Parts: sequence; C-alpha cells; structure tokens
Amino acid sequence: MRIAETVTFGGSGLDRQAPLRRDAEGLSRSLSRGAVLPFWRGKPLFRDGRPHWVAAGHPVLARANPPVFLGNDAGTPRFAADLSDWSPEAGVEAVQAGFFDPSVQRHPAVAEEAGFTELRGVMTLLDPREAELVATAKALVQWHRSHGFCSTCGAGSEMTQGGWQRTCPACGANHFPRTDPVVIMLVTRGNSVLLGRSPGWPEGMFSLLAGFVEPGETIEAAVRREVMEETGIACGLVSYLASQPWPFPASLMIGARTEAMSDEIRLDPEELEAAAWVSREELVQVFAGIHPKIRPSRKGAIAHFILRNWLADRLD
Repeated sequence: MRIAETVTFGGSGLDRQAPLRRDAEGLSRSLSRGAVLPFWRGKPLFRDGRPHWVAAGHPVLARANPPVFLGNDAGTPRFAADLSDWSPEAGVEAVQAGFFDPSVQRHPAVAEEAGFTELRGVMTLLDPREAELVATAKALVQWHRSHGFCSTCGAGSEMTQGGWQRTCPACGANHFPRTDPVVIMLVTRGNSVLLGRSPGWPEGMFSLLAGFVEPGETIEAAVRREVMEETGIACGLVSYLASQPWPFPASLMIGARTEAMSDEIRLDPEELEAAAWVSREELVQVFAGIHPKIRPSRKGAIAHFILRNWLADRLD
C-alpha cells in the first residue's frame, strides 16, 4: 500500500539517535538545550491543539520523573517526562472514566491555555513529526510507569539508556520497552466488508475486527484465527496493508486484508457485541453520518484509514 505511512502516527523519519542513549553526559547536554513534553497519567500537555514543550528547568517538571529521550527534531533534542504523581488542586476538571476522557487538567505552572489532554481527541490535528514524537513519548512514559520492578527478581528497577531500558540493581537484568503486535483485518466478500463492535464502545460504533498476535503465530495465522474465533468465518489468503503505532497503551496495529470464504456469522459474545456485513454503498452512508444504525470508527485510527481507502480503491 503506497500511502501506508500517511496513517496517523505513521512515522516522519525522526532521528532517534540511538547511540546518544548510552552517553550520559551527551544526554545531559542535550537536555539543557532541548525541549520536554510533560505527561500526566497518560495525557500529554497540549496548547491550542499542539504539544506544549517546555524547557528542562520549567517549574511544571519540579516533581516529574527522569526525562525520556525521544530523538533529534531538526536540531532540537526532544524529551518527555511523567509527572503523574502531581495531584491537581481542588476545582480542576476531574478525569472521566469510559472509552474517551474529554476532561482537561490544567497545571498552575503553565499558561491557562495549556492542559493535559486525552491524545485520542487531538491526534488528527498533529503533523507527522508531532504525531511520531507524542506516540513514542506516550508509549515510553506508560511503560516506565507500569514496569518499575524487575520481572526476574522483583526488585525495583532503574531507568537507563535515556529511558529506553530499565536495569535491575539487584540482579543486573535489563528490560526493554514492549510493543504488543495486533492484527486488524479488512475482511471482504464481494462488495461487502465485515465490521464488528466490542462491548463498551460508544453506541452504534463499528470497526474492523482486530486481535493480539499470539506467541508462535504468524501474522497471517493470527488474522485467520481472530476472524474465525470472533465470527466463525473462514478466510483465505492474507496480505499486508499498513501498520500504525497505537500508544493505547503500547500496540503496533498491523493492517491486513483477506477474503472471506463464507458469509454466515456465528458471533462469539465474549469477543464481540455485534458483527455485520456492510456493503460499499452502506459504508458511504456510514462515513457521511447518515446510516441509521452504524457509526464509523474514530478518525485517526488505522481502521478508519483502511476503510476510507478501500472505498476509494487505493489499497494498492
């Protein structure tokens, strides 16, 4: 798929400068002249729809964890720092549970126009470089927050290599950021595509079927297994379309297409709440917002990207 990397978070050729991660003095010098993106409980700091970078000595970072090095952005070293231990003052907008959190938390040390914002709500506003930086930062910050202890001996581990490694001082084991591979499938049969919805999604929202790749499994096998498990439909040949880093929390979405060999849906209610064959004509209505029952997948997600390009016959 020639336009694969135009998907949100699709990559911008960021110079990640891996050798610098091993140079503590070089990282310190880079930090002193670089820019840091603060995060609070998975939310990046945004201002007017753009990431709000601050200097390393900014007061908002007073209680932040050590910064993670992201790379060199046109001469500017970029970092991210987690200050999730900060407790908002009384009166600050509260986090809202659910599929999407629209709340914005504002820190007294930054301008009123800036706030910690759910990335899903602003990701389509980002240019490719901003998107790559924020997705990388979010995934790394969340990994450090959830992997503070050595999985070998249980001792507390320490951030090393500019944030791209955790090292256990007790047993010496090294741990590295994880990315979970997920297949997401365009399953077609003739003029129709197979869509499904998971429990807990917003009312009417449907998307492509998806699932985690299991140990010892190829991408092709994962595609066929997931479709069969969720809908009882057997699939034939599988081909690759595009991929998307998806930092919610740390997945790599692997887009594929396959042709169904049957059309009878036998739903697994533990996996899906509903599934349906949707014709091209109906999908046009879905994207236009006039379909009586189905709402499209969220803009910025690879499912939305693949379906739009399938409608436009651009999956070459």
